[in-house]
Amino acid sequence: MKSKKSWREKLNDSKGLPKVINITGKMSKRWGTGTCAIPSPKEVDTIMKKIPKGKLTTINNIREMIAKKHYATIGCPIVTGISAMIAAHAAVDDEKEGKRSVTPYWRTLKLGGELNPKYPGGIHDQRERLKSEGHKIIQKGKKYTVEDYEKSLIKDPKF
Repeated sequence: MKSKKSWREKLNDSKGLPKVINITGKMSKRWGTGTCAIPSPKEVDTIMKKIPKGKLTTINNIREMIAKKHYATIGCPIVTGISAMIAAHAAVDDEKEGKRSVTPYWRTLKLGGELNPKYPGGIHDQRERLKSEGHKIIQKGKKYTVEDYEKSLIKDPKF
């Protein structure tokens, strides 16, 4: 019986990524024409690691950075999101092992400054980590966002 891969193993398994593909068929209805850069989990993790304390980024900003790096029209929204999730879980595993310097996944928000309920520890954990770095979290209906998150955005850390 094959054992399940750890989050660290998933982070380091590139599966032949990154790569750039042409946008065709059903994809073009949603994303238009051009090319789509599909990042490796490690590539997304590298960007997330560069967000300093007190600063933020969004998945869409990471997608833009990926596209720019690979001279593509867009960065893949699905794989970028999955890769951010893998990086987050690997960071929590690192913390459990006693590592002090881990990927600050909590600084990566969803569109509109929204907290990500799928990160380890859910909204509560991300909210507490962001509050400890000086951010104010507000509730909008069922969603939680960082107030004035735009003021703290880093759009293009050098990677």
